Amino acid sequence: MTEKVRVEVEGRRLVLTNLDKVLYPDAAFTKAEVIDYYTRIASALLPHLKGRPLTVKRYPNGVDGQFFYEKNAPEHTPDWVRTVTLPAPGSTKNREEIDFAVVDDLPTLVYYANLAALEIHVPMWRVAKDGEPQPPDTLVFDLDPGAPATIVDCCRVAVLLRRALADDGLESFPKTSGQKGMQLYVPWDRGPDTSGYAKALAQRMQAEHPFVTSVMAKKERPGKVFIDWSQNNPAKTTVAPYSLRAAGRPAVSTPLLWEEVEACDSPDRLVFTAPDVLERVAEHGDLFAPLTA
Repeated sequence: MTEKVRVEVEGRRLVLTNLDKVLYPDAAFTKAEVIDYYTRIASALLPHLKGRPLTVKRYPNGVDGQFFYEKNAPEHTPDWVRTVTLPAPGSTKNREEIDFAVVDDLPTLVYYANLAALEIHVPMWRVAKDGEPQPPDTLVFDLDPGAPATIVDCCRVAVLLRRALADDGLESFPKTSGQKGMQLYVPWDRGPDTSGYAKALAQRMQAEHPFVTSVMAKKERPGKVFIDWSQNNPAKTTVAPYSLRAAGRPAVSTPLLWEEVEACDSPDRLVFTAPDVLERVAEHGDLFAPLTA
């Protein structure tokens, strides 16, 4: 029999289920702890989700079980969850449109946490109040190390990218991917062609540094850091700041101080779990706050 707990979150009634289910077996981290984390991190996380169509990775039987991506809001989604209907070019399910949820408030975040939506992914653009897609407001570089390279090498590349971006008058903000790599986010107000700019800069970095590649082909990547500029395609999403990741432990995609990036000499130094991140936000606030200013 499924355990059900009825709660009220900011005036919305929700039914939470299977709170004792262990979703991260290596850490004995339960669904209740997932919901608790997302509730406690909400003040930092929600500004980065507001207005952005949602894609989630759901793990109903935990990180060791099968998962699925979900873009379309489930049929049982409460009517108070904001949804926007957008074109779906290239949909794997041959849909012409998708009804995306938009996580604008805590009840919606808790609703998805209860669905074991461990990973939260969003695009670099938002929708207006009427649901109309807006130009990108963020540019992202996804730094992916090809073994034996690690996040230590990603940090080296991130520092170089930061300097190149600063030369172009752009500020950048680093975060871990919550897995083996990291991302740089750049506030953007220079028009719709983020991909063109990002690709040109990635290619320039490749030309200047032999340990960098801007080419996606696996054969080009061993021992190098791949600068994935293609995440700026409007159809693509990137894991959100403060999102959990599905791994052995409840690691989080964590905003970083540049001093941490510059000082990184071991991959273990930049691994942060949910409890770590709550402590970091209590100490530093939201290091990505300038992106939502």
